[in-house]
Amino acid sequence: MENLRLLIDGRRVTGDGDIEISNPATGRRLTLAPSASRAQLDSAVSAARNAFPEWRDLDIERRREALVAVAAVLETNADLLSEILTKEQGKPLVEAKREAIVAALFFRAAARLEIPVRQQDSAQRRVELRRRPLGVVGAIVPWNFPLVLMALKLPAALLAGNTVVLKPAPTTPLATLKLGELLAEVLPRGVLNVVSGSPELGAWMTEHPDIDKLSFTGSTETGKRVMAEAARTLKRVTLELGGNDAAIVLEDADPRQIAPLLFASAFQNNGQTCIAIKRLYVHERLHDALCTELATLADKAVVGDGLDLATQFGPLQNETHYRKVLEMLEDGRRHGRILAGGVVPDRPGWFLRPTIVTDIADGTRLVDEEQFGPVLPVLRFSSVDDAVARANRSCYGLGASVWSANAERAHAVAERLEAGTVWINKHGDLAPDVPFGGAKQSGIGSELGLNALDEFTQLQVINAVV
Repeated sequence: MENLRLLIDGRRVTGDGDIEISNPATGRRLTLAPSASRAQLDSAVSAARNAFPEWRDLDIERRREALVAVAAVLETNADLLSEILTKEQGKPLVEAKREAIVAALFFRAAARLEIPVRQQDSAQRRVELRRRPLGVVGAIVPWNFPLVLMALKLPAALLAGNTVVLKPAPTTPLATLKLGELLAEVLPRGVLNVVSGSPELGAWMTEHPDIDKLSFTGSTETGKRVMAEAARTLKRVTLELGGNDAAIVLEDADPRQIAPLLFASAFQNNGQTCIAIKRLYVHERLHDALCTELATLADKAVVGDGLDLATQFGPLQNETHYRKVLEMLEDGRRHGRILAGGVVPDRPGWFLRPTIVTDIADGTRLVDEEQFGPVLPVLRFSSVDDAVARANRSCYGLGASVWSANAERAHAVAERLEAGTVWINKHGDLAPDVPFGGAKQSGIGSELGLNALDEFTQLQVINAVV
């Protein structure tokens, strides 16, 4: 793989160190990636600070054009980026290409957003409510969807007039670094800087006195540390954190009809999705039939190297996470019954077949914690009140869903769930114009749509005598 470099002030820069990147399909070294030093981070932040005034004052139509140009780069280079992404992340090639295309869609959609000036006049005063950019934004992206989650942050930040320092995850920096190189010819110098490195690079960004806003996606525990450190400089923060999404299937649903949708929502990206279904509560009348349908789908799943076009499910992304998921699987084996899957293929790499666990109860690790892998617990309930109470009995509140043949009844149940987004007869559907954010310990703030623009701006009130 080619020698990728950091992007600092419009220039490709060799890192002061290296980090080893593994191919999760083999468990062996794929390549070395550049690791930015603290001095190089300072240079990236300084470049963003210097570029800010001109980018802020640029006509918004020019910034819109820049976002559309970024989208075009993503689309034109989707094949190249997807191959890199599959090698470092593990997901099937078709999903990796879809990720690049969806990222482009988010840039194009953001380019159509307006930043209105609102009037609030009276006989005594003329008041304008304006949204002003914050300055330098630090964007920290995890390893499960490097391109899509980048595209939940950068478009709004850039359209609002901010400049950005972007840090991909230490285990999946390659596609992001390549994109940074491609964008060096598209965006003005310093407007976007891309730095990769060890986990401590993220901590340096969080404490950096010249970063005005931090947008972080990752685990709840790391998010707590980000928030605590950001408080020292009163940085604005958007935190999109962990989830333990519950889905509730009412007794009037059709098991055969909804099983493929539930399966896809639970096992997308091998379950390594913050808004994947991670707890499935099924009415006792449907429980056995739905479990049978889900087990059939799990048994048919094709697991393999993401570069093989026949593959539906690749490996888990990194060995540390793989070991954690195997621990969760063993918890499910001890406290429940493996209905399908639960098998580690005899091959190199970090593979695990999609697994359905039944006859398990709340209070076990597999149910109460975020497994973030291809292991789905299915739990019985007899009353809707009980299902809602159990679904809400969690520190997380990212997403949830209700499944029923009666849309009105499903809506009534959805209103009772404590989650930032509740879907009805679907799960995990994100749209570029619909805000997305978590409740409880699943996050602070929101991404996408007009709400995202508010997150990357400061309200300015101009109050004048009439």
